[in-house]
Amino acid sequence: MNKILLVIQREYLTRIQKKSFWIASLLGPILITAIYAVPIWLAMQDKEVKRIEVVDESGLFQITDLVDKEVEFKLVNKPVADLKANFAKEGYTALVHLPKDILTNGKDLKIYSEKNLSLSLKSSIERVIEKKVRAVLMKEAGIASEVYEKTQVDVGSETVTVSETGNETSSSSGGAMILAGVMGLLLYITLLLYGSQVMNGVIEEKSSRIIEVIISSIKPYQLMLGKILGVGMVGLTQFLLWIVLTIGLSQVASKFYQTSPIQQKVEQVKKADPKVAKEINDASPMEEVTKVIESTNIPLVVGGFLFYFLFGYLLYSSLFAAIGSAVESATEAQQFTFIVMLPIIAAFMMAQFTMQDPDSTMAFWASMIPFTSPINMMVRLPYGVPAWELATSMTLLVLGFLACSWISARIYRIGILMYGKKVTVKEMAKWLFYKG
Repeated sequence: MNKILLVIQREYLTRIQKKSFWIASLLGPILITAIYAVPIWLAMQDKEVKRIEVVDESGLFQITDLVDKEVEFKLVNKPVADLKANFAKEGYTALVHLPKDILTNGKDLKIYSEKNLSLSLKSSIERVIEKKVRAVLMKEAGIASEVYEKTQVDVGSETVTVSETGNETSSSSGGAMILAGVMGLLLYITLLLYGSQVMNGVIEEKSSRIIEVIISSIKPYQLMLGKILGVGMVGLTQFLLWIVLTIGLSQVASKFYQTSPIQQKVEQVKKADPKVAKEINDASPMEEVTKVIESTNIPLVVGGFLFYFLFGYLLYSSLFAAIGSAVESATEAQQFTFIVMLPIIAAFMMAQFTMQDPDSTMAFWASMIPFTSPINMMVRLPYGVPAWELATSMTLLVLGFLACSWISARIYRIGILMYGKKVTVKEMAKWLFYKG
């Protein structure tokens, strides 16, 4: 046991003393915070107003009909052929041609631009024109515009989670999906990152022949286990730093958001127009984040994340260590690493479907199979998972790690001292049954 602890200590201290570890530990939370803070900040900035020329051959439109908060329209009475050659030079983003029969052939609308229009701008132009066309058609049909407006009911829903004790908490389906996606992606990246670190460490020691000296005083299984646990502790340390620093940076970003002139302007708009206020609240990422935090069992999610990272890492890193022991260079390892990476990639692909339907049969089995459960169970946790399913998944993952570590140890003890021979999967399978 003391020998394993010495290997763990060496692997841990060697890695956390590197500058790259601390740079990654500090940059990680900054990038994580920026991922959600920067888009929110950009979305709140005043957008540039696009200038659009409009040629109306139908004669139905007045300039008062062409109003949009992000688009400035100008009605022009000139030939379309002349305008197409000059609208960009005069500072207009696009030229809209309304045909005479716009009421009967709405698909004949033409939008000319120097380059591809953004989807939002195209939608804004179409929405303004549709509104006027609809009003004219209703008038011709004898329907008053006031009657139509009364029929446009804005249906909105609030999701509420109800516990077994009857307590109700406001929740967010979209926020839960975002949280699930972020955790699934983090596990996907870290399983590959730290697992490959173990493999590269084994390859480095083997190729430099240091392993021959080390193995004379420690059993191969002890060396492999110590190396895996040491790198795993480095990963846990980095995750804890990320969690603490990310929470701190998020608090700072939240206070900046609340006191910024942009937010004060938004609050003024919300007070002036209740309809706009509802649209802002519906689209506010900060509201979604708050709802997720309130409706999610954060200690369970954090604890589950650390458990699935640790045992998922132990499972895959033991396989990566076995590969590192069987080859002499990273180039040789490529033919085997894909075999180990395949279930990780498959788990990440399954997670896309699990986010859409976390209670489906596929999501259930993906969160039970040890090779796919770390990512898929973490994707399901924000939605709520029965206790027995979580316990079963954890038990199977621990058993899967023990089985993989036994297989890897059998390969490791032979491969670590084998040089000058290209190993095949068939050869590695034989090593499992060697005695001694």
